[in-house]
Amino acid sequence: MTAFNGTFHLAIPINDIAKAKAFYVEALGCSVGRESPQAMILNFGGHQVTTHMTPIPLTPQKGLYPRHFGLIFDEYAAWQACLERAQQHQLTFREQPRTRFAGQITEHSTFFLEDPFYNLLEFKHYAHPEAVFGAQSMAKVGDR
Repeated sequence: MTAFNGTFHLAIPINDIAKAKAFYVEALGCSVGRESPQAMILNFGGHQVTTHMTPIPLTPQKGLYPRHFGLIFDEYAAWQACLERAQQHQLTFREQPRTRFAGQITEHSTFFLEDPFYNLLEFKHYAHPEAVFGAQSMAKVGDR
């Protein structure tokens, strides 16, 4: 595959636009793009997250894997500010802040949130930026 870049797009299910706005806009600080009674586009760290209303009952997944999404912060201070904002707004932490793979090239700070529709979000900051796409010699990915 040839290299490409652009803005990432993700569509997620919701069942209440007001609750989605409270979580994503008021608590996390995303901005709203286009909106209809059935969908809303969010600026999620410069990427497009589209929320779609669904009549299908939404249920939590058992663990963090396989499905979650989020942001990787370039600066630790930005990760910390996101964490503090989530704490200030008393968002639901699916996993508390911690350091994973301490002392390794893949060391990173992380926490997981759960939105009101059971979508899981992970926010990370890598101690070594080259680990985001590099460090192929490290076979460890995830906690499994």
